[in-house]
Amino acid sequence: MFAGKRPTNLGVQNGSLAPCPNTPNCVNSQSTSPTCQIAPLTYTSTATQAIADLKTVIQNLERTTIVTERPNYLYAEFKSALMGYVDDVEFYLDEVQQLIHVRSASRLGKSDLGVNRKRIETIRAKLQALQSQG
Repeated sequence: MFAGKRPTNLGVQNGSLAPCPNTPNCVNSQSTSPTCQIAPLTYTSTATQAIADLKTVIQNLERTTIVTERPNYLYAEFKSALMGYVDDVEFYLDEVQQLIHVRSASRLGKSDLGVNRKRIETIRAKLQALQSQG
């Protein structure tokens, strides 16, 4: 119902994910803005295993579609249950620093009531739990 149009600025450009817009409905681990900043995900496995684990976590979340998958990048769409709002969520794996940078942004509206930040923290916890099993 409220899917909006897929942004055209997604992906990795010169080692960076797109910056957050000037609305409080986006988080980005590469942002310097206090309202947008969130810690990147970390991993201790190989890069290949980290992306595989991340993909498993994402696929086990509800109303999620992985749109793009590369060895160091995942892009997924998350749809809200009630109104069908779509959030665009990207993950960029930096092998040198052993980090997975994240960007999660709502397509429509201004405030997301903290949904994007909560989503990344949920993914972080599930990824850490999965990695501690392996």
